[in-house]
Amino acid sequence: MAVKIFSGRATSYLADKIANAYGEQLGQVNYQQFSDGEMSPFISESVRGHEVFIIQSTFPPSDNLMELLLMVDAAKRASAKSVNVVIPYFGYARQDRKDKPRVAIAAKMIANLISAAGADRLMACDLHADQIQGFFDIPVDHLDGAYIFVPYLKSLSQVDIMFASPDVGGIKRARNFAKFFEADLAVCDKYRKEANKIESMRLIGEVEGKDVVLVDDLVDTAGTICKAALLLKEKGAKSVRAVCTHPVLSGKAYENIENSALEELVVTDTIPLKHESPKIKVLSVSNLFAKAIRKIHDNESISSLFIKL
Repeated sequence: MAVKIFSGRATSYLADKIANAYGEQLGQVNYQQFSDGEMSPFISESVRGHEVFIIQSTFPPSDNLMELLLMVDAAKRASAKSVNVVIPYFGYARQDRKDKPRVAIAAKMIANLISAAGADRLMACDLHADQIQGFFDIPVDHLDGAYIFVPYLKSLSQVDIMFASPDVGGIKRARNFAKFFEADLAVCDKYRKEANKIESMRLIGEVEGKDVVLVDDLVDTAGTICKAALLLKEKGAKSVRAVCTHPVLSGKAYENIENSALEELVVTDTIPLKHESPKIKVLSVSNLFAKAIRKIHDNESISSLFIKL
């Protein structure tokens, strides 16, 4: 049973690298677009009896999600042996609970849509919350961005390295890095009244003379990460850099980062940058996903793709 890898248009830049790392060419997908904007993707080669992997991140616009769902349905109806959805960045994941009255749990709804379209398996990297895996009734392979970041951080050879979470919700992620490097951990405790607007922030932990690495799963407007970096510097940190898997980078994010106390922001290519910045370094997840696809195809464990803590 051969593997065939396809891509939605939004993530073709990454899918091409994943396919090359795997040793295959991307399968051909053509598109018909109606005058009102309605899309109709169609797979231009036989997938009957094949193990199909469809790669598409679901960042805005919502057409990216719709395109993914249509491609899954097309592959399923074309008698693919299995349809594996690869979503490097799983959008709408921040809406993973009902934290106030009359709101949608969007992450669960998206999970339902993907399953209803006919997906047999999902692969993602650094979901906003681990429990999102439980929203699916199909197998979920949740890859860890630490596999990409740890070798880079090791290459910096920082003696006084320390890790910090920009908010209380990210403590587990930052603690995993601290545990691996046998380093200390600090937390920036923030309070906000509404999304993207921070009212106040205070530091828990001692960072004097340390090379601090802030850890988060995504960076959106960069308000939190930049405020945390400034606070750490004010408290005596020798240097501050951040590792964030998904560079959403909306609003004034680029301006905020370039004017911040950050030495650099290290991200992956799960989302394409809108433009380059001297303070942003991009590491590719292509080899990680290619290895995971091969292990799934060969019915092998993917545990070797996780940093041992």
